[in-house]
This record gives sequence, structure tokens and C-alpha cells, in this order.
Amino acid sequence: MRKLSYFVGMSLDGYIAGPGDTIDFMPLGADFTAWLGQEYPETLPTAARPHFGIPDDAPNRHYDTIVMGRGTYEPGLAAGLPNPYAHLKTYVVSSTLGQADPAVEIVPSDPVGLVRRLKAEEGLDIWLGGGKLGAQVLDEIDELVIKSYPVIAGDGVRAFTGNFKPTDFEVVRRQEFENGTQVTWYNRA
Repeated sequence: MRKLSYFVGMSLDGYIAGPGDTIDFMPLGADFTAWLGQEYPETLPTAARPHFGIPDDAPNRHYDTIVMGRGTYEPGLAAGLPNPYAHLKTYVVSSTLGQADPAVEIVPSDPVGLVRRLKAEEGLDIWLGGGKLGAQVLDEIDELVIKSYPVIAGDGVRAFTGNFKPTDFEVVRRQEFENGTQVTWYNRA
């Protein structure tokens, strides 16, 4: 069975984006970006992959599917990228968004049902994106991969928004980078 993995970057105070969905305040060190391009190339938008030296035909290592909320999808759409992860099967959970690209499936309701269906299919794991969506499907999250950046945001989009539900996870491993960025892998306890 496939895992649902919330692979997300956040500030020390738990924000995955600032006001207006900005993420440019997250300090990305050179060793971290090189590691990201090598270890998790599928998490880079299709248009950015050549800048990381990732060939068009590079295989996905961890994920072949992304499920994201509208708030995670819209910055790419606003930048003229209606299918920002063309190398992944893409689902956007939104009850208000019309179809933006034929390769992107808009899911108007039941994100838990979608995740359960995808987990039962064959393939690599499923990448989850979005704070509101993360809270909605919390019971389905098998793994957290938290990229913790050494910065305080103060305001913005929280990693989990709208659902108070304490849920235990256990640390599996941790890796630190030169500027203090840490990546920590957690499994559901």
C-alpha cells in the first residue's frame, strides 16, 4: 500500500508560507538545494528541474502523485504554470476552482476518500501539499518529511490549519545542512 507523505518546508514557528503565499523568505543553502535536487527531484516544479540539472526523463524517486489544496496550487497557476508538476499525477482539492489544465484533476469534495483510493492503487508514494488540506486528511498521513528552515515567519499559512487533533509521530531520522536547515522524517506513532 502506498503512503501519504506530507513533504513540506516550514519556518521555526510552523508556517509553510507567509502572507500572500510567499515562500521566498525561507533560507535555502546551496548544500540543501543540491541535496533536494538529487534526493527528491520530483518535488521541484517541472519548469525548475533544468536549473537543478535534472533531465526531463529523470525518474521520480519517492512520489509519483501529488494531492494539494487550492492554496498550494494557485501560486503556480498565477505564475503561468497550470500544471506545475507535469512529471506527477496531480490532484487539486477545491470546490471552487474550475479546470485549469487537462492533466490536473480537480477534486471538489471528499479528500479523505480520494487519498484512500490513491493509497490502494499501485505506484510510488503520494505527496501531500497544503495546510488546510493537511488538517483535513490528518488521519491518513503516514509520514511527515519536515524541512525546517532557521527563520521565524510570524504570520502566514500554518502547516496544519483548522483542526485541533493532537496526533503522535515518531522521529525516524534527521539530516542537518550548513545554514541550519534540518530535514526530519517522522512515521505515524
